[in-house]
Amino acid sequence: MAFSLIWLARVLSDAGLKISEVPGWPNRGLGDVGDIKGVICHHTAGSRNGNYPSLKVVTDGRSDLSGPLSQLGLGRDGTFYIIAAGKAQHAGKGSFAGITAGNTHFIGIEAENVGFPPGDAKHEPWPAVQLDAYQRGVAAILKHLGLPAANCIGHKEWAPGRKPDPVAIDMNAFRAKVDGFINGTAVPRPPIPAKDPLDRPTLRRSSPNNPRFLVQELQRKLAMSAELQTGNFGPLTEA
Repeated sequence: MAFSLIWLARVLSDAGLKISEVPGWPNRGLGDVGDIKGVICHHTAGSRNGNYPSLKVVTDGRSDLSGPLSQLGLGRDGTFYIIAAGKAQHAGKGSFAGITAGNTHFIGIEAENVGFPPGDAKHEPWPAVQLDAYQRGVAAILKHLGLPAANCIGHKEWAPGRKPDPVAIDMNAFRAKVDGFINGTAVPRPPIPAKDPLDRPTLRRSSPNNPRFLVQELQRKLAMSAELQTGNFGPLTEA
């Protein structure tokens, strides 16, 4: 039987966000969640290479902590990976507004980033497309739940002094953006035209109207391996 957060994929997709449903996600969780009070934002501290290299560990857990480690993952290209519809071990010890059971009452989002602070040679700036999707995704979830932007917190706010994530994100500025998306006051993204001046169609991920030969041409120009030049515009091509 599916767990309570089965609505996650629909809500994020309806908000115009890219999603990738991890097989088995509706039935994945350490039991079901309780009354959801908000969203906790994290970074993965994973590999610098790839769009969402932390998927396996977030889904299956580590040797010291069983998975899932969050309900959602967020790739560098702005794709939300739907990992679990039940309880996930993302919060740990901490508190917010008198709530101490974070795993029960908060949805966790693990966004891909190496997690080193500014000034460190290994620091990774957040891609604009990823940060925008992060804010829009949180807003879509909170709006669905009827909760304000104030109910979005960073892991570093849930467990100050113990956790630094999400690194290099000013959570007050983040919440201001989330609030704008919830209330419809944020500046909308400019629309991507259907065709360019040469009458070539805009290729879009998973669109049934993508001309196969043009997608294959794109894949060749991207130097993708021959077996991946399928003519289908999927997540690997986009990433």
